[in-house]
Amino acid sequence: MPVTYQEMFWGLLEYKPQWSLTWKAWLILIGFLSALIVLVINKIPEFLAIVSPIEADALLIEGWAGDPVIEGGVQEFFQGNYKFIITTGFPLYRGSFLLPYKSYAELAKVTAIKLGVEPDKVEAIPTSVVDRDRTAAAALAVKDWLLKSDAKIKSLNIYSFDVHTRRSYLIYKKVLGDDFLVGAIAYLNKDYDHQRWWASSMGFRYIIEESLAYIYARLIWYFTFRD
Repeated sequence: MPVTYQEMFWGLLEYKPQWSLTWKAWLILIGFLSALIVLVINKIPEFLAIVSPIEADALLIEGWAGDPVIEGGVQEFFQGNYKFIITTGFPLYRGSFLLPYKSYAELAKVTAIKLGVEPDKVEAIPTSVVDRDRTAAAALAVKDWLLKSDAKIKSLNIYSFDVHTRRSYLIYKKVLGDDFLVGAIAYLNKDYDHQRWWASSMGFRYIIEESLAYIYARLIWYFTFRD
């Protein structure tokens, strides 16, 4: 009697017939995946640089983002039906010995006032330096101020820089919770073409870094955050 393969390999292997993809099916699958990759590449800047405002009491400007963003935020403030501007930011890394302002939050506030906002309608909320999750630290400081303030703010739009906005939007919604409504408005970076972001080193760096940071925030930080 001939020896079977099962007997030859001490019963560790057995033969089973199975279905497999044909070359036509592989072509269809590869075509679908290629189309999906192209779609993601084209749409990811729009996804990250979210523009989804709400009717809000206050506009929150992330002060670290620079003068063009602050100027854009001030224009949004005057065009919208806002009562208040909140500026956030960490201690200044450069120029703190030359300026009377010690944080990006304070610097953004005086910039907004210089651009025409009434001083009593702007509140700077500085944040201490942290090693990680800086946006979450800023959001916690904002939440603490909102809960203690007499301004009676229950809704706000986050005004941030380009593809960082989606992450800020996610983090502020999580930190502020159900007690506050949150929208988001991205100031688009004009230094690279969002439709061909991969063609410039700046666009490539911004998109890749923020994509990875958003994935971390969504899959890890979001589920481990404790207020």
